[in-house]
Amino acid sequence: MPDKNLNVINNNHAKKSKRKKLFLFLLLPFLILTSAVVAYGYNIYSTAQESLENSFEDVERKQEGVSNLRADTVDPVEDNVSILIIGIDESEEREKEQYYRSDALLLATFNKKENNIKLLSIPRDSRVYVPEVGYETKINHAHFYGGPKATIETVEEFLNVPVDYYVSINFKAFMDVIDVIGGIDFNVPYDISEINAKGQRNKVVIEKGYQHLDGEQALALARTRKQDTDFNRGQRQQEIIKTVAKKLASSSSVLKIDDIIEAVGNNMKTNLTFNNITSFLSYGMSTNLSIETLNLLGDGGKMDDGLWYYNVDEESRSIAEKELRRHLNLPVNIPDPIQ
Repeated sequence: MPDKNLNVINNNHAKKSKRKKLFLFLLLPFLILTSAVVAYGYNIYSTAQESLENSFEDVERKQEGVSNLRADTVDPVEDNVSILIIGIDESEEREKEQYYRSDALLLATFNKKENNIKLLSIPRDSRVYVPEVGYETKINHAHFYGGPKATIETVEEFLNVPVDYYVSINFKAFMDVIDVIGGIDFNVPYDISEINAKGQRNKVVIEKGYQHLDGEQALALARTRKQDTDFNRGQRQQEIIKTVAKKLASSSSVLKIDDIIEAVGNNMKTNLTFNNITSFLSYGMSTNLSIETLNLLGDGGKMDDGLWYYNVDEESRSIAEKELRRHLNLPVNIPDPIQ
């Protein structure tokens, strides 16, 4: 029986320089999303605003702009809110589809009073009910069936936690941003031989140990799961996010903001407006901002349909639900979603 406690790691992101703290805030949604809203440095306000407006794509809700698990709209200035980060693999070599499967899912909740963020990694192979199709399948299939809307509905059904906003980013932006900032240093857990950006197998080779990684290598490290589990993969992605966040907050990266904006460019979709983004200012200006990472325990195996699934432990899921709802200042136990 696995330990039922969530693996929670506190990470203090307070910066000595006020400029760095402000910039970290402006990057926040992108950082939490494995590198996404980095475009919004205050020194290039107008350029960032145009970039975000081009990336805006709303989702249909029962009540416009309101999660199906909320009664009223929320405002990041006043309320605790959540953002679902969806990592998409849009390899050119794949047959073009309206939507692709998601390759990474992370749910971030922001608490104004506690002035911190909780970041939950959701294993991509988790077996869950997908409302879009009306049956259980892998959670990463939801995006293929109905894009961000279907993914949001699936996550809300699974966790009973409202998803107020989403950010969808493809892997090209992830790689390009890391290359723009000059790569990252990371302790690679084992030797890796992975697929490259062109879909060619065993073309990205990384040795075990402390390594300097470029964008393609960092992506391979974030995606690999040949020698561990979806659970370990989620933890590794969270640590990569933290590493990228630290590098993005450096003065050398600030000077490359124009290139970072270009890297994000057309590779992101979100229902966050520019005003929404700037509403997170209070988090970045904090002197004691922290990010706590949460993971879902479980085990994997093949089911009757022949596919491999990650079966999330129900007690672990329940702990995550209660913690995230508490963090959003919502009732921990409610009978049913709001109709």
